[in-house]
Amino acid sequence: MHALIVVSHPSAQSLTHSVAHALAEGVSAASAHHTAQIADLTREGFNPVFNEADYAAFMQTAPVPPDVAKEQARLDDADALVLVYPVYWWSMPGLLKGWIDRVFANGWAYEERPEGGIVKKLGHLPVHLVGIGGADRKTYEKHDYRQAYHTQIAHGIFDFCGAPVVSNEILFLPELSAPAAAIDRARTLGTQIFTTQA
Repeated sequence: MHALIVVSHPSAQSLTHSVAHALAEGVSAASAHHTAQIADLTREGFNPVFNEADYAAFMQTAPVPPDVAKEQARLDDADALVLVYPVYWWSMPGLLKGWIDRVFANGWAYEERPEGGIVKKLGHLPVHLVGIGGADRKTYEKHDYRQAYHTQIAHGIFDFCGAPVVSNEILFLPELSAPAAAIDRARTLGTQIFTTQA
């Protein structure tokens, strides 16, 4: 089975990237039949701006742009999608949100019916979310950020497309003894990517 790990952070030396690599190691260590690919949106130069061509694709008056088609093909080849990112303003970075805006397109991720209603088209794609949080768990609970985060991302994006969110983990940095603890946790999460989907 194959996991596509999409990572969004401007620095390749960041903890976010270390967590993504540890997740990939965990996936591969779990079984000789499991593979993982890291899609580094920054290094790959993905353009997150939803543009006129994307709008035409949304209206289904033109095909999706070639860079979007390439991302959709990677997702079609994946048995699981893992998103790894720092939590910015209680959500995901703009680059990752722009990737979702463009790639999870009408006609591919979901379909708006002319007579009304939505067809969810990604029921076959399990999703795992791994956020790196700078605040502690107590702060999230005090302000109900955890629920808002879940509603916005897990429900608002992936449930809309029918993609089941199998795990939704925030690594709270203040509660971890050191960055190595986050990396160890990520490696463990990687070993569970396909076992938790059964």
